[in-house]
Amino acid sequence: MSINFVTDKVNLKVDGRVATVEMNRPEALNAMDTDVIRGLVCKLKEIGDSDDFDIVVLTGKGNAFSAGGDIKTMLSNMNESDFFPVMDCISELIITLYSIPKLTISAISGAAAGLGFSLALATDYIIADKTSKLAMNFIGIGLIPDGGAHFFLEKRVGETKAKQIIWDGKMMGAEEALKLGLIQEVAEDVIQESLDARLTDWLSRPVQAMIKTKKIMAEKNRPQLLKILELEKYGQQKMRETLDHQEGIKAFIEKRKPKFIGK
Repeated sequence: MSINFVTDKVNLKVDGRVATVEMNRPEALNAMDTDVIRGLVCKLKEIGDSDDFDIVVLTGKGNAFSAGGDIKTMLSNMNESDFFPVMDCISELIITLYSIPKLTISAISGAAAGLGFSLALATDYIIADKTSKLAMNFIGIGLIPDGGAHFFLEKRVGETKAKQIIWDGKMMGAEEALKLGLIQEVAEDVIQESLDARLTDWLSRPVQAMIKTKKIMAEKNRPQLLKILELEKYGQQKMRETLDHQEGIKAFIEKRKPKFIGK
């Protein structure tokens, strides 16, 4: 994947030692198509290779963090030769974000659903607006979570709770997500104020020591995350072939409750 990839769907803003990476598809609630995914990888690799930054903030422009994977990709009947490269792009994004030698924060306003929620979980710290909505909602269309969600959910809440969250697939408010241990902070008022306070605190600390701890843990966990991403890739392809997935998509289009049959 070329580090010279250019897209207007991802913005980079710089403020001293902080780089803010912003998904820029507000008209689509920052749904992640291949341009967004590749753009994120490109920006993160540029930041990762620079000594100018210590912290990366991930956010979405407009009224949502990210509504998840792009619906057109989700609805398409692409074959394995088309599907697997998309999943490989997602895997590269997640590994890049999780392993980047910087401290990372997701600032969530509005929806963080599906792949969008997986992306947030790959960061070190999540701040959510009081009114934000978070969901690992792949189950609603007969799919499994991807973007390393099985890995991140288990790390944050344990296997039993992780399975429940995945199987329920329900929309959660910020306070519920905080109680479950999925996020670290709910903004008391304006999310930017809470974010600024966190940034000020971290920048006053010995950041290189914090980053070294992150790198040690990331290196230890990398083989497991890579394995999970591989299992999600092939598992998702199998789920796309099920009757329940076809029914889930049809129900989504028709705006009705799906009738699953377990096949």
